[in-house]
This record gives sequence, structure tokens and C-alpha cells, in this order.
Amino acid sequence: MRPSWHQVRPFRRLSGALLAAFAVVVSLVTTAAPAQADTAICEAFGTATIQGRYVVQNNRWGTGATQCVTVTDSGFRVDRADGSVPTNGAPKSYPSVFDGCHYTVCAPGTRLPARLSDIAEAPTSVSFGYVDNAVYDAAYDIWLDPAPRTDGVNRTEIMVWFHHTGPVQPVGAKVGTATVAGRSWEVWSGSNGSNDVLSFVAPSAITSWSFDVMDFARQAVSRGLAANDWYLTSVQAGFEPWQGGAGLAVTSFSSETDTDGGPSGPGEPGGPATCEVAYATNVWPGGFTANVTVTNTSASPVDGWRLAFTLPSGQRVTNAWNASVTPSTGAVTATGLGHNSRIAPGGSLTFGFQGTYGGSFSEPDAYRLNGTACATA
Repeated sequence: MRPSWHQVRPFRRLSGALLAAFAVVVSLVTTAAPAQADTAICEAFGTATIQGRYVVQNNRWGTGATQCVTVTDSGFRVDRADGSVPTNGAPKSYPSVFDGCHYTVCAPGTRLPARLSDIAEAPTSVSFGYVDNAVYDAAYDIWLDPAPRTDGVNRTEIMVWFHHTGPVQPVGAKVGTATVAGRSWEVWSGSNGSNDVLSFVAPSAITSWSFDVMDFARQAVSRGLAANDWYLTSVQAGFEPWQGGAGLAVTSFSSETDTDGGPSGPGEPGGPATCEVAYATNVWPGGFTANVTVTNTSASPVDGWRLAFTLPSGQRVTNAWNASVTPSTGAVTATGLGHNSRIAPGGSLTFGFQGTYGGSFSEPDAYRLNGTACATA
């Protein structure tokens, strides 16, 4: 078997001092604010904050060739990806967006690190944009450690491969298959010399998905690679390119952590939401409108509300009212504007959007308000 690239991946882990030295918070972008200019990052370990709560990192650690990412209000895209490295070794980089802490850089207001036994759920969602003329994987990096570390290498790394091209493979060897979070995966296990790596490889490309990080963390526990008293330190989504990579994009990302029924993420002073969603549509060939009514059925206000849901394949938002809806396809998040960012106890609000679709029309099947699952009316 050819060497796995993870066997030399510790070079990225040894870059912490550089990351701390070069990390620069370039901009603060919130989905509730007016649109701002995109931010370009070409510094090897440059960072920027999006939505006031997640960090985008260029994270070019495996090559001296130039890599530039453009940070958008909902994610990032790789605009320049010079150079290439052998596919039997380490990738060039891991441009990504994360919640939690990575080499002393912590996302604003994050609830991570958090002890696994204290986490009721950790919902996350992502939408990826792929290209054909590159060799890469698109993956989540989920880090676990016996201590609440905010720097350095963690003990166990979980990788969830949504897609990969070319002859690249995860660390170690294939040890079987498993069904996790309702999907089937190839399971790989091994060590890169610095930490254990447990990888789940999708049999076909996944472009967008919402799931619970704890489903994968429990897999690590059940396989003896973590324990319930360990900590979840970060949740990251991005790409590991070996050759090329320009055009790759994370078009949306969200991550929440519900610890013992407490607030499921930063910026929810009203606490976790108990909610109901009514989704009313008007559909015609190739187009539709949706009016979405969100009701707060709890006894506390919901401040800074965000409703996450996944648009069925082929649907695209063209414009919206009474909320910001980003991105335009896949896993989207509707965010309250300045005048309607609070939902009073027992109160409701309605926002809407217009869109296009191809094929047959269907509606989203699940909604989360500030990380908490909602009932449907």
C-alpha cells in the first residue's frame, strides 16, 4: 500500500506558532448586516471572521506556492492555488472555516471546547462547491482531546470525506463500513504519528448536508479512540488539495453546540428555541415563492434568530424579504434583520423568498432555529 498523506500531515500541526504569528482577523461580516465587500487572504495562515461567529483560515501549510482565498459573508472560495505535491504524501493546505479553537485562534463566542458527556447535540451544516480539474478531498475535521485544549495537536481527529478526486486516500487502512447519521460510509483508521485518525468516506459526492457532529464523536468513543469525558475542541469544514484547487468553495457553514440543554451557540441570550415552522408555497413551472412563518413557542424571547434548512436539489433563491437568506442553494440560513431580529415569547414572524427549481418541486423536510429542531405546522 502506498504511504498515506496523513503520515506526513504533522508538518501542519507543527505550524501553530506560525499560525499564531500570522493570524489576522481581517473583517467582521454578519448576515444581518448590509452586504460588505469580500475579503481576500493570501497570507499562509491568515484568518477572517464571518457572521460574527466563525473563522475562515487560509491554512497553507504544505507548500510555499501561493494560495489565496476570498472570504464571503457565508463561507469562502479558493481563487488561487499554485503548485502541486505528490498524491502519496501530504496535501498542500487545508483552507477551511471552523467553530471552536485551532492553534490559539478561537471563533468569537464559541462554546467549544466542551466535554462530550455534556453535549446534547452539535448540529452543523455545510454546502460545498466542487471543481473537476484538481486533486483534493472535501472534508470535515472534528477534533477530540482528553483536555479542553485551545492550541496544539489534539489526540483524535475525525475526518468526514464528502468528496475526493484522484488517487488520494485517508490515513491508515479501511477497517469496514458503517451507517452514521443515516448515511453509509467506508471507515478508515490509523495514526499519522501525532494523533489517531478515524475517517468516514462517502461512496459518492455529497454537496450539502446537515447532521449532528455527536453521531461521529460517538463512533470514536465506541471504537476506543475517545472517551465521554474527552472534549470536542473544534468543528472544521474545507478542502485538502494536492494539485490545483482554484474554484473550490464552501458556500455555507453553520455549527452549534447544545450543552446540557443550554444555549446551542453564541449570541442566543434568549436561550434555546422551542419553535414551529409553517412553510407555505406558490409554485409554477420553474419558479416558486415561499412564505415561512416561525413561531417561538417557548416562554423566553429568541434574540438574533437564525433558521437553518436545506433546499431540495435544483432549487435556488433569487431574492428574499424580511430576512437574509444565504447562500442561494443547498444548506441555507435565514437570519433576522435589524427590525425583526427578536421573536417574543409566543410570538411569530414571517419572511419569504422567491426562487427557481428544476425537475419536480418539493419542500424542505427539517428546520432548526438557533440550533434547535422545530416542529412543522
